[in-house]
Amino acid sequence: MNNSVTNTARLLWAGLRALLVLTLVTGVVYPLVVTGIAQAAFHNKANGSEIKADGKVVGSSLIGQSYNLPLKKGQETPDADLKWFQGRPANGLGSNSINTQYKLILSGATNLAADNKVLVQQVKDAQAAVVKDNSVPGYTVEVSQVPPDAVTSSGSGLDPDISPAYAELQVHRVAERNGLSLAQVEKLVKDHTTGRTLGFIGEPRVNVLELDIALKDLTKGS
Repeated sequence: MNNSVTNTARLLWAGLRALLVLTLVTGVVYPLVVTGIAQAAFHNKANGSEIKADGKVVGSSLIGQSYNLPLKKGQETPDADLKWFQGRPANGLGSNSINTQYKLILSGATNLAADNKVLVQQVKDAQAAVVKDNSVPGYTVEVSQVPPDAVTSSGSGLDPDISPAYAELQVHRVAERNGLSLAQVEKLVKDHTTGRTLGFIGEPRVNVLELDIALKDLTKGS
């Protein structure tokens, strides 16, 4: 009987020691090592790919933001603030009422078929808005100039980037609204255009938040 109790106690103690060791290794040591490596080798990515302006974090390079005017009385959808470069339409899976800085919190595509009447109307409305908003005296945007990313949302609904074609389409309007020369704004777009990853992955792109931060800095100095 005593031997049985002793063996049971030994087994329990062995199991407890294994639990403590595994908890220490997998629950403390391993996370600290991984965190340390991430902070040392991939500091920016490990912290959310933060973008700073004027010493403050203003967003992430991975999440698109809206550049809208304050809601007017009776308005449900705000007007775009046309002094800034605009991103892609943001049509995700849902919205939130807690963090109102971002309208969308549920990332995902609309899952609407290409011939869906709702989607077709959204694209037509977006196309008309792009033409109207970006046509300025001396420069009229044609429907044929509007690139697909200007009127459709991405698979995530929160794409932070736009195509160089869409950025260039907005140059005349941004220059006029900010009292800048066309050459200044064109250079801004060129300087913030990123090529394909490793030269062959993906498409050339422009991060809208980074571009608008640079635009803000440029208007300060003008």
